This record gives sequence, C-alpha cells and structure tokens, in this order.
Amino acid sequence: MTETTFTFRVDETLKAAFAEAAKANDRTGAQLLRDYMRDFVRKQQEATDYDAWFQAEVRAGIDEANAGDTVSAEEVEAEAEAWRAEARRKLAGFAS
Repeated sequence: MTETTFTFRVDETLKAAFAEAAKANDRTGAQLLRDYMRDFVRKQQEATDYDAWFQAEVRAGIDEANAGDTVSAEEVEAEAEAWRAEARRKLAGFAS
C-alpha cells in the first residue's frame, strides 16, 4: 500500500483534546483518523450500493407493473386476512 501525507488545519485546543483522547485509548491520533476515514469511505460505499440496489428494485417493480404483472387489492386483502387468521389461531393456542 502506497502511503501519502494528508495535511489539514485544526484548532489547537481540538488537536490537543483529540491527541489526549487517542492516548487514553492507546492509539495515536493518526491511527484514529485513518480508522475514521476508512469507516467514512465504507459507509459511503454502502450507501451508494444500497441506492443502486433500491433503484434497480424500483425499476424492476415498475417494469413488472407496466407488463401487467400485478396483484389486485382484493387478492392482497384476502392473503392478508389469511395471515391475520393464522396469527389469531396461533395466539389463541398460546392463551389456552
């Protein structure tokens, strides 16, 4: 891995407090900053990946709907009622 220097300005009080907090955790400020940077990059990649997945799912749903591959409200309600009835049956079994 090729390393490079990253320089930035920070308030002296914040730098001192950060260095002290890092030392209290047996870490250097540089180690923590690298960890924070890796975590930030990872979270950004996860968000990008999720957005791409979500957009693909929405696109697939729109394509299915446009192709007529849909379920009527009555069918959805009938299936939901069957689930509710099953849940009530199971709950009644626990109560007795």
